[in-house]
Amino acid sequence: MDVILIKDVPGLGFKNEIVKIKNGYGRNYLIPKGYAILANSSNSKILNEILKQTKNKQEEILNKSKELSKNIGELIIDIPVKVGSENKIFGTITTTQISDLLNKQGFDINKKNISILSKIKNIGTYDVNLSIHKEITHPIKINIIPTKEKSKKEKAIKKTSEKEIPKKEKATKKTSEKEIPKKEKAIKKTSEKEIPKKEKATKKTSEKKTTNKKK
Repeated sequence: MDVILIKDVPGLGFKNEIVKIKNGYGRNYLIPKGYAILANSSNSKILNEILKQTKNKQEEILNKSKELSKNIGELIIDIPVKVGSENKIFGTITTTQISDLLNKQGFDINKKNISILSKIKNIGTYDVNLSIHKEITHPIKINIIPTKEKSKKEKAIKKTSEKEIPKKEKATKKTSEKEIPKKEKAIKKTSEKEIPKKEKATKKTSEKKTTNKKK
């Protein structure tokens, strides 16, 4: 069946575009959800009228899409992957990954508007199409490269350093904990010794004064 999209539907088409779809998809999803209307004669006439009235707006949208296409240019995106024997990659490359990488570079392209043109099984360069506008499909390339894995020595050094740091911290903490009580004990003993001395000195002075008075 043919429907007129009244909203952008990533992976299918853009607003005010007539697209051919399966009956069930149209009647059970697109039309009830408000994404599309039947492309019958009356609705097609309405669409043509809308396009005439919004011609300037449509041109503005097209120009923005052209500008986006120009900014993307001959883009090549590197995607590091784990590689096995004969340069075969582990896992799969998805449109979600490509969409995220494009987004990091400032290009907002929905994953459903991205098409990988061939199966990716090995490292190498592959073609990808970006659907930017109903009139613009922009090609880019993705470069599948092996990840740079750290050597066993580097991993061993990292693990050793990670273990040593907590040990040093614990040793420093224990030393400081031991030192604090020692200092406290020393201060306490000194103060305990000084207090009796002061008391004895005071007592002797008072006794001398008393004796002098009697004389």
